[in-house]
Amino acid sequence: MFVTDQPHEVHKTNNMSQQNNSQNSEEPQPPQRSGWEALKQHVIDHKVEVAIWATRVFTVLFTFGYFIPLFGYPYNAYYKALMSNAASSALRLHQRVPRVTLSREFLSLLLLEDSCHYLFYSLIFLSVTPVTLVLLPVFMFALLHSASYSLTLLDTLGQNSWWGARLLISLVEFQSRNILRLVAFTEIFLLPFTIVLIFLGRAGLLTPFIYYHFLTLRYSSRRNPYNRMMFHELRLLLESTASKPGTPSLLRNILLSAVAFTSRLAPPSPQAQ
Repeated sequence: MFVTDQPHEVHKTNNMSQQNNSQNSEEPQPPQRSGWEALKQHVIDHKVEVAIWATRVFTVLFTFGYFIPLFGYPYNAYYKALMSNAASSALRLHQRVPRVTLSREFLSLLLLEDSCHYLFYSLIFLSVTPVTLVLLPVFMFALLHSASYSLTLLDTLGQNSWWGARLLISLVEFQSRNILRLVAFTEIFLLPFTIVLIFLGRAGLLTPFIYYHFLTLRYSSRRNPYNRMMFHELRLLLESTASKPGTPSLLRNILLSAVAFTSRLAPPSPQAQ
């Protein structure tokens, strides 16, 4: 009789252990922390992302400082905005390509990154007399990306914190497509504008050639197709204008020649990532 009771006791013990395990698994998890302590921990855990966000915020502030010179000489704010953009691009590039090697493959990989393009952009115009239009792409990109990460920081503080800031961020993100189209158009327009700057004595002779290489990198971007899209839309617009019956023959020839010349200079379109 003792032998027959032993399996029953073992089975009872197993049932009790399973019940204890199920009770432990059903215990509610502690709520996720929010508030300033959570924000502090987030900054510690994501130092590079927060540093990129901070440099982009500085780019926005320095751009405002250039247009509204309340805190010093506006030209200083202009160059600081470009340097802040260069810093955020360098940090982002470090995230994308953390391992540095002295090889041709590494250089090719580096030139595929959008952050490398805008690091190059900042270096080009740091040696040029301040031009207001140059700050537009830098400002727009900084505003768009800093707004996106600001939402992450606000979520860390709490779901209901700073509703006014959340509203402004929502407006920026709602207009993200138009912002990227405007940036792409500005990138294209700056190429002939750099030629005008030479005659005005505000840029060097090599500036258009260097900027042309930047523009080809933007056209070949894997992640941002807006430059290619804007080139295509401008080509359709010029060809449509040239084909109108009321367009003078001289203007028609100029427009078609400009389209043909630009098409010859365009690099091959990359495959979608």
